[in-house]
Amino acid sequence: MFGGKTLDRLDKMLDEAIAGTFEESDYDETKLSKVESKWKHFLSASVLSKKNLEKEKNRIKELVSDISHQTKTPMANIHLYTELLRESLEVSKDEGRADHLRMLQEIDRQAEKLGFLIQSLTKMSRLESNIVEVRPELLYITELLDVVIRDILPKAEKKGLEVVNTYTGSGKAYYDRKWTKEALGNLVDNAVKYSPSGSRVILSVTEYELYTAVSVKDFGPGLRESDTAKVFRRFYRAEDVHSEDGVGIGLYLAREIVKRENGYIKVKSKPGQGAEFVLYLQRGRV
Repeated sequence: MFGGKTLDRLDKMLDEAIAGTFEESDYDETKLSKVESKWKHFLSASVLSKKNLEKEKNRIKELVSDISHQTKTPMANIHLYTELLRESLEVSKDEGRADHLRMLQEIDRQAEKLGFLIQSLTKMSRLESNIVEVRPELLYITELLDVVIRDILPKAEKKGLEVVNTYTGSGKAYYDRKWTKEALGNLVDNAVKYSPSGSRVILSVTEYELYTAVSVKDFGPGLRESDTAKVFRRFYRAEDVHSEDGVGIGLYLAREIVKRENGYIKVKSKPGQGAEFVLYLQRGRV
């Protein structure tokens, strides 16, 4: 059996390791028992591993930040020079003016797509490497719905779509304000993207005992059963929508964000009958 002093020292070593303050040099091995020496070496290896992991995490964080920062200037320059060329062509009498304008529009469209892809990959990298933390707090559901609808309205109106919010309650749920806006925003953006002009996107809320379910329903082409099982994969896009803009990251990000809040997302859809994505947020701490 271990003596009281031995147990106290073992307990102290463990507390220091948990707190991140354990230093091997603080303990004289000649004065420790065999078990204490083994415990000391184990904790030293664990602390070293933790420090190396933290260094690697910081390295990835710096790399992702550098990539994000370094791509902003060239992307801005592409947009700038495209706009300058467009203005020049608009006052030109060149016979090929119309064709040149169309090519410029395509360059601009592809630049926007590339910028969106870079932003999405940056967010995905930060989430997967745990560089950012999702911190849920108890907030009103209406706060989330209002900001998401406000952001999507210009795109919906441009397409001739109506975004309808049927929720009139005052319920709360646990969610991270910034990242859950990203998750729900991706679901709503998808609904607008694949809905036919003149139709509606409907947001509704159902409050259960443990979860608050936020539904996003559209009246687009819907999904085949084989697609519903794959739609949350990275870069996955159904064959029917390859002609639409997109890179297949939005739904993956949404699921990863909600998963980190101890929530989940379900999809209900049939071909020709639209799709409904339901985001479940915790109403209380488990």
